[in-house]
Amino acid sequence: MADKPKVVMDPSATFRRLVPVDRLASPVTPSDDVYVIAHMGIARVDVKPWRLSVDGLVERPFELDYEALTSLPATDVTAVLECFGNPVEPEVATRRVGNVVWRGVRLSHLLERAGVRPEARLVCPEGLDSGSFANVHSERYVKDLPLARALEPDVLVAWAMNGEPLSAEHGFPARVFVPGYFGTNAVKWLSRITLAAERPESLFTTKLYNRRVEGDMRPVRELDVHAVIVAPAEGAVLERGRHTIEGWAWSAWPVSAVEVSADGGKTWQPARVAPRGADHQWQAFTYTWDVPAPGRYELHARATDSQGRMQPDAGRNRIHTISVAVTGGPHGQRSGSA
Repeated sequence: MADKPKVVMDPSATFRRLVPVDRLASPVTPSDDVYVIAHMGIARVDVKPWRLSVDGLVERPFELDYEALTSLPATDVTAVLECFGNPVEPEVATRRVGNVVWRGVRLSHLLERAGVRPEARLVCPEGLDSGSFANVHSERYVKDLPLARALEPDVLVAWAMNGEPLSAEHGFPARVFVPGYFGTNAVKWLSRITLAAERPESLFTTKLYNRRVEGDMRPVRELDVHAVIVAPAEGAVLERGRHTIEGWAWSAWPVSAVEVSADGGKTWQPARVAPRGADHQWQAFTYTWDVPAPGRYELHARATDSQGRMQPDAGRNRIHTISVAVTGGPHGQRSGSA
């Protein structure tokens, strides 16, 4: 196998580009409006010496250059990309999300080519970014995926996003994408896929991005159930009358219901929810709100998924709340469209 190319970390510190939810009205999020979280900075990769290697517990290790990778049969998957949030502050609410069209080769295609050995249990993608996060140095960003999930046909080694090659911020030349999993598992600046029997010891596997579930510490993988209001916007001033509250809901499983409250959570009313479709896309919800009187209103939205999980009052995916003002004025105004 060839040596891994050197990369320039620019910037060489944690980089964030955050997007308010009221800019997320489009069913497919424009690439410029997709959030960016880079724990150790942005890796600037020279594609000419870049290689993707597949190794570890496989019968036939191999590597691909960029042209060979992008010449493989491509699959498109439209799915939610969501940030789990700061792993050292796991209860802080986050609304970093987008719905993206990914294009790439099925990870299962690469694993079948390599020939997975029977003792392999995990697929461990490795990125080329390095540096420090939470005052700990890391030579590479590494994650671990269950082999059974990695073999499913919607898991990609992606090289394109919304019809264009990945930008450096979003992981050029390639990244892993696992629909229904948090973005921490979508390893950017991908250089290596290793098959293993045990979880690798690293900052982003065994030290961070684990949480307690039913008494056990488990890796952060499946998306939580979540809904956000995208129209009206936080702080909007509306006229008295009829408005449409609109937003998006998502989960690792289909969202079965969204409820909206216009009185600060005292009472809840069902919204209309669109079906999810074939991929792990977000689902549109709408609620018609008749406002009889001027005043300040606190609007809430909460989702429930097909597993019976309801968006909670506290925690990272706590119920989304916005505040709007309603003035005396004409009836019949709509708030906007998602």
